[in-house]
Amino acid sequence: MRRGKKYRKAKENLDSSKEYTLNEGLKFVKDSAFAKFDESIELSVRLGVNPKYSDQIVRGSVVLPHGTGKKIKVLVLTKGEKEKEAKEASADLVGSDEYIEKISSGWTDVDAIVATPDMMGTIGKLGKILGPRGLMPNPKSGTVTFDVAKAVKELKAGRVEFRVDKAGNIGVMIGKVSFTEESLYDNAKVLLDAIIRSKPASAKGQYLKNVTLSSTLGVGVKLNTQSIIALFK
Repeated sequence: MRRGKKYRKAKENLDSSKEYTLNEGLKFVKDSAFAKFDESIELSVRLGVNPKYSDQIVRGSVVLPHGTGKKIKVLVLTKGEKEKEAKEASADLVGSDEYIEKISSGWTDVDAIVATPDMMGTIGKLGKILGPRGLMPNPKSGTVTFDVAKAVKELKAGRVEFRVDKAGNIGVMIGKVSFTEESLYDNAKVLLDAIIRSKPASAKGQYLKNVTLSSTLGVGVKLNTQSIIALFK
């Protein structure tokens, strides 16, 4: 794949022999962004875990202090009184059977789904559709709850979920190029803290194998893992 001139220039400015600190990496990513749109910035982490074992699956959720810069479309699957609560919390879509039927037909035009526990018996059959898209409600991520107002407000405020994939990687959006370095730093630090705290007791050896920052079209900047660990000591 042939890269464009702007990408190649950014690549030339990157010291590939160096492992950057979090602050240095964020500065480089922001300064080297060249797209005409407001690029997203993603933090990617490779962990020393083996996800084929259930006790080494790393997952969780965290509210980024400055949000992601992305407008989140939230669907709440519930019935009765909780429908009113969800609407008052500014959920974009609220309902039950009608949306379950739409999802069964392949519709997934939302960014997040919150469900009350009494709905999970019906929602369970949608796992093959929602699971691969990261939309399946889960108690561990706070999206299966009777406190739907809190869940919706946190998602709208910038709550993100993280889950290790089959190769041991986690990738999460932490903001936009237009964010200040300080805001991106705060978001990244909160996310990294949550990932580090989620280390499985059964994980052996080096936990943080690799940490990289990148914008939508930009080059990946490798961070020094020891400098990151030092942030939380």
